[in-house]
Amino acid sequence: MKLQGTLADVSRDFKTGKPKITFLLNNNINSLDEIENVPLLDIEAKKHRNRRSLDANAYCWTLLGKLSEKMNIKAVDIYKMEIKDIGVYEVLPIKDAAIEKFIQAWQKNGIGWICEIIGKSKIEGYTNVKAYYGSSTYDTKEMSRLIDSIVYDCKMQGIETATPEELSRLKEAWK
Repeated sequence: MKLQGTLADVSRDFKTGKPKITFLLNNNINSLDEIENVPLLDIEAKKHRNRRSLDANAYCWTLLGKLSEKMNIKAVDIYKMEIKDIGVYEVLPIKDAAIEKFIQAWQKNGIGWICEIIGKSKIEGYTNVKAYYGSSTYDTKEMSRLIDSIVYDCKMQGIETATPEELSRLKEAWK
């Protein structure tokens, strides 16, 4: 059961002294059958984020296709270059013996999930790896930067792109 709402109250249970959290829900609950009388639940509360629009994602790949034709480079390779330019990554110390396995596992997440070995870690027996996140994890600001970068590259190649107003509408759809 996934719901949306706001935090209403935090208090302590009188008998147990454990914290109690109350939410005001945006959804109507028709049935609690899934969670009623279950001895233990996994509960998660996190800040709501609108998913970016599919139109914006489609536009991103349309532009990558145009760049691909113009530059005679695969769209996927251009996408990977753009991902690295945007720079949403973590530097992770990975045990030397596990580097290959880590890179293979990381890259199975998707096209934009890239790893680069940057050098020996300060930690003995470890190497630092720059692990880039694919755009599927990007928030509005990060995806906006990605599209802006691709639009810039298109303009540099003389490729027509959406007007600033159209781009603003696409970005607004994410908010």
